[in-house]
Amino acid sequence: MSDRADLWRAAADAARAGKGSALATVSRRRGSLPMASDAKMLITDAGRRMGTIGGGCLEADVTAQALDVIASGHPVLVRHTLNADVAGDLGLSCGGTVELFLEPIVRGPDAAALYEAVADAIDTRTRGTVFTALDWSAGPRKTLQAGGSRRTIGTPVAPVAPVAPVAPVAPVAPVVGVEAGLLVEPLPRVPRLILFGAGHVGAEIARAAAATDFHVVVVDDRDEFANRERFPSAAEVIVRDLPGALAALTLADDDYVISCTRGHAMDAVVVGGTAASAARYVGMLGSRRKREVIWKALEASGVPRAALERVKVPIGEEIGADTPGEIGIAVMAELIRLRRMGA
Repeated sequence: MSDRADLWRAAADAARAGKGSALATVSRRRGSLPMASDAKMLITDAGRRMGTIGGGCLEADVTAQALDVIASGHPVLVRHTLNADVAGDLGLSCGGTVELFLEPIVRGPDAAALYEAVADAIDTRTRGTVFTALDWSAGPRKTLQAGGSRRTIGTPVAPVAPVAPVAPVAPVAPVVGVEAGLLVEPLPRVPRLILFGAGHVGAEIARAAAATDFHVVVVDDRDEFANRERFPSAAEVIVRDLPGALAALTLADDDYVISCTRGHAMDAVVVGGTAASAARYVGMLGSRRKREVIWKALEASGVPRAALERVKVPIGEEIGADTPGEIGIAVMAELIRLRRMGA
């Protein structure tokens, strides 16, 4: 499950329980600031926080503002400027300006259903958009459009223009349209990592991938390895023979494939079945020598050399990784670079 989805589910729980809470969403950044462009935080009326918008005293200030929002029942746009001196005093590494939209969590079953639906869209990798009115003087107005359906709090919020498809490379930041009076939050699909092989290295890659917001799918033909006890953070654990699992998969350009099975023959099955696919990344755990042996066999079986050339072997950033834990970190460093920077 995604941390972002967990935050929306916490909002749904607060709405159902009628507890005072608020959401803080980064809507614009200028300069170099220590938070993601799509950062979001939930604040309760007791001052507790879930998620992060950068840490330090910035979050303390935003929490105080969020408590005012909870009390008033109306959202606000706030701006915080951190020059280099102030950023240093706050324990942050840089400076700039951040604008945030603070909104009270609407109480009641309709609101809870919308917040839950946003979490479901994230967890099921359904693209969508959340539209929130900036002005709640006539009551809260929030609309989710996802998967061809719509959920609304209050009067439906109509988008000004069609929302463009979300590219899989860079994170997509929320946008405040002041003239239109809307906060527009795209819900891009969480990238999917399909991990063939549930051994020790596979378990460490899966753990690091889930912690960095990948939708992790683990595939192995051994149920003593591929199970929920060993992969509690994976979105899916599939126990199936590799040819059957490959036949059931449809790979897209926001998929990442890694083969780290227990043998050359199995790695050859995975690489042969995915090298020419639409997946954004295909990699195999192993040495250059192992690659040449498997590539020779795959070429002989009819897999084009051009398709094999895109497969990354060895995988991971070159940091001298040796243990399974270190290899997991090195591999995810490579995938994060590709996801965030496109190269």
